[in-house]
Amino acid sequence: MSADVTRDTPRQDSPDAPSSAAEAPPGATPEDPSSDVRHGRAGTAAHGLPGRPFGRGPFLFGLVGGLGVLTAIAIAQMVVASLSVIILVVVAMFLAVGLNPAVEALQRAGLARRGAISTVFAGVIVCFVLFGLAIVPPVSQELTEFVAAVPGYVKELSNHPTLRSLDADYQILPKLAGFVTGTLAPSLASGVLGAGLVVLDSLFTTVTLLVLMLYFLGSLHTIKAYLLRLVPASRRERTAALSEQILDGIGGYVAGNVLISVIAGVVAWIFLSVLGVRYALALALVVALTDLIPLVGATIGAVLVTGVALLQSLPLGIACAVFFLVYQQVENYLIYPRVMKRSVDVTPAVTVIAALVGGALLGIVGALLAIPVAAAISLIIREIVLPRQARS
Repeated sequence: MSADVTRDTPRQDSPDAPSSAAEAPPGATPEDPSSDVRHGRAGTAAHGLPGRPFGRGPFLFGLVGGLGVLTAIAIAQMVVASLSVIILVVVAMFLAVGLNPAVEALQRAGLARRGAISTVFAGVIVCFVLFGLAIVPPVSQELTEFVAAVPGYVKELSNHPTLRSLDADYQILPKLAGFVTGTLAPSLASGVLGAGLVVLDSLFTTVTLLVLMLYFLGSLHTIKAYLLRLVPASRRERTAALSEQILDGIGGYVAGNVLISVIAGVVAWIFLSVLGVRYALALALVVALTDLIPLVGATIGAVLVTGVALLQSLPLGIACAVFFLVYQQVENYLIYPRVMKRSVDVTPAVTVIAALVGGALLGIVGALLAIPVAAAISLIIREIVLPRQARS
């Protein structure tokens, strides 16, 4: 038995015997534990028993939580830093949705979509150009006349007997001249430069808004189709129907609001022209523009126009105040309900609250967007939440 075992066991110096030196990697001895690890022969005695999985301790939990908080703060700061861009994109999308009914109406009339979009966009550009042509010349003319009249005002003041006696006692005119040359002139220069930068920034923002609106208007169907693909297939049809109804409501709101503003501007232009108020067209455009703002826009336009009329004569100012007071009642109780009854289905209280909240959050832009957003939320509650509550 021992002979068989001895015969079957290969000798260490025979060619068939396994060589540990040949199996070990270069630079490792047979006693090296690392060679055992590489060949899967490491035992628990060499490196000890494995401990608990790393990651359940309070330190790592706090570290991960802190990193999460820092990430959330960084994201919030990025959103705040890019808030103006986000608002610009939202307004452009809002205007594109509002102009889409006009594009579809032109499509139904036989135009291709590109031709309809080009026609609507050209109309928007023409409106901007006409507004600039109506506003800029009167403002520049008034500034030119004021600058030309300043020397006459100064001469009249210097020849006034009371002012001359005060100047002889207190040297008012030299102090006034020093104030104008030393303090007022640099302030006016910096103010003019700042006003120029504001105008350039407004022009750039307007051009960017128009370009974004054109892109959104051209790819509106593609954007809707892509967003619907993110919805589960079982709810896609229902979501598509609700989204179409919401977009129709937004489009109807924009179209109705523009129509109401156009009516206000035309009526104001006719009234101011009949009374002979200077710059009647420019003032009527101001009324139409401010009337787009919910709740307070019509009042702001009325105050501005009444103030300009008061500078011409007291009777004109009183007549304008009475006219706008009467017209606002007609608009609030006759024109607005008839135009908006088919676009947004929101109760008056919700409309007021939404406009106030939107104005507090985002100013004029928030007030403009608040009413269609409130209409969309009201539709979702009526079509989804209330039926679900009725079935429960």
